Amino acid sequence: MSESNGRVSAWSSSQVGQWLQDEGFGQYVDLLCTQHRIDGVSLLALTEADLRGPPLGLTVLGHIKRLSVALRRLQRENKAELEELGLWPPDANSAGLSLGAPRAEWSCDGAERRGCNGGDHLCNGMELRLRNGSSRGCAPGTALCQTHSNGRFRQPMVGRLDPEVWKTVISSVYVFLVCGLTSFVMVIVHERVPDMRTYPPLPDIFLDSVPRIPWAFVMAEACGLILCYMFLLILLLHKHRSILLRRLCSLMGTVFLLRCCTMFVTSLSVPGQHLKCSSLSYGDTWGKIQRALAIWSGFGMTLTGVQTCGDYMFSGHTVVITMLNFFVTEYTPRNWNLIHTISWVLNLFGIFFILAAHEHYSIDVFIAFYITTRLFLYYHTLANTRAFQHSRRARIWFPMFSFFECNVNGPVPNQYHWPFSKPAFMKTLIG
Repeated sequence: MSESNGRVSAWSSSQVGQWLQDEGFGQYVDLLCTQHRIDGVSLLALTEADLRGPPLGLTVLGHIKRLSVALRRLQRENKAELEELGLWPPDANSAGLSLGAPRAEWSCDGAERRGCNGGDHLCNGMELRLRNGSSRGCAPGTALCQTHSNGRFRQPMVGRLDPEVWKTVISSVYVFLVCGLTSFVMVIVHERVPDMRTYPPLPDIFLDSVPRIPWAFVMAEACGLILCYMFLLILLLHKHRSILLRRLCSLMGTVFLLRCCTMFVTSLSVPGQHLKCSSLSYGDTWGKIQRALAIWSGFGMTLTGVQTCGDYMFSGHTVVITMLNFFVTEYTPRNWNLIHTISWVLNLFGIFFILAAHEHYSIDVFIAFYITTRLFLYYHTLANTRAFQHSRRARIWFPMFSFFECNVNGPVPNQYHWPFSKPAFMKTLIG
């Protein structure tokens, strides 16, 4: 484009079309100039994210990259005009991020928030998908930090994840109360256990085919403890530990709240003659509360001396083991294959040991595994895609989810750092 055409910001759509022809992108003249009326100012503000996302939606990677390079070159050559338009300094200089003003970020109430402070980090593997499909830039001074992407490599995106510790405290109180309610319901259920002489164990293909292993249930709880220690180590080292803990508490609390309903509504007969279960009354309300506290303080585990009866629909041990496995595999990098293999082996062997001990019917374990995995996947899919922001119905049906996740913009990157000042070599090793 010759100098006679004047300032780029004064270009018309036809002049932009001529520039595209000169740069070798004639096939996009109709799309950019005719359909979307891109003029000089629009051209200076155009970014790679705009090219990729709707409404342009370019799909040929080579064209996207070459056109992005041409745009950045044009923007550097016309720095003075960018400054006048408020588009300089750029928000990011090489990652294909917006070179214009900071884009909108959506808050809890759906209102727009703009910009972000200079202390935010530019992190590999972080992807902030907004309602318009593009990404938000940050003010100058952003720092690069090393992350582990939970998937294929993504271009760096800019963003800040607020730990919102107060929400994590609320989720912890929520799961604390649900566990207390579960313990109390287990006491009530024990009083209603069907008599084995009247209601013998139900037919079950697995339990009828596999002989009981007396020590299997202890091994199932051992698998759960190992998974718990693995998750606690990840939680300690993960940069976004507050979000992880909040998600674990909200999911675990919700599943166990559902379990309270199912085992209270339906009392199944004892799955094996070896279980010395019979209807047992704990007297008045205070006696029931004391028994519930004993179950709660022992985490409902046989290893701590807690013996329960009647809580068969569905398996709480399966819920805990499966949930911990999914959190371990989700919040560690994909290439940590050994950790993932160990986690899945513990999960599957834990389920097998629960069945081999004849402590639960097969349907109890299957339903627990299905509900836990579906809820985990649905929760993270909604959180990662921000799909609930588009749907008022989703916010109505999932108010707790919307409350906890409204300020978490996209997938949580797997970043790790040592949370203590000493020893120094751990700070250097982990970050």
